[in-house]
Amino acid sequence: MADLVERPETAPQLSPTAVRWTRRDCAAFEQAGILTYRYELVEGVINSMGQNLPHANAIRLLIGWLVAAIGIDFFFTQATIDVRPEDNPTNAPEPDAIVLNCPAGDLTGIPTPANIRLLIEAANTTLSYDLTTKAALYARAGIVEYWVLSLSERRLYVHRLPTDGTYKDINVYREDKQVVSLGTPPLALTISTQFPS
Repeated sequence: MADLVERPETAPQLSPTAVRWTRRDCAAFEQAGILTYRYELVEGVINSMGQNLPHANAIRLLIGWLVAAIGIDFFFTQATIDVRPEDNPTNAPEPDAIVLNCPAGDLTGIPTPANIRLLIEAANTTLSYDLTTKAALYARAGIVEYWVLSLSERRLYVHRLPTDGTYKDINVYREDKQVVSLGTPPLALTISTQFPS
């Protein structure tokens, strides 16, 4: 049974006068030597992708869990994905883990929502952002399942049933509860086992 905890209900809004960058802008910035750090583009905002030690450790453990569960052929970590066509120009998100429904070697381009069976974000300082802005972006894209691992709370937020741009089924699990993904083969995660404190 899921734990019900309070979570943000709406995504933060950009100022109407904010500059929204595009993928094309970012490519030009990279070519000009202006954008020289790891970043992701979400809702037209360029976010730097620095990692602190807890987040880097969580990614290491996440990769180990995925390799043990499904092998190395069915996932990417921190790679750009496409979202829905209308959102692609101003969005190039890089989820912490992208579980694919086909071998990675079969892809001929950036993973699309049709290639993705599960996205996972490990949140250390970005929990509210991951539960609002990114959840809305992924729901609009029809990503079937989206998990947010809250490192500080040691809880797993599970988003399913994307409908009309929002996830209709959202549950929060304590660290001792096993969560099983949709899709085949199912992935079973227990935070206290895979991410010992």
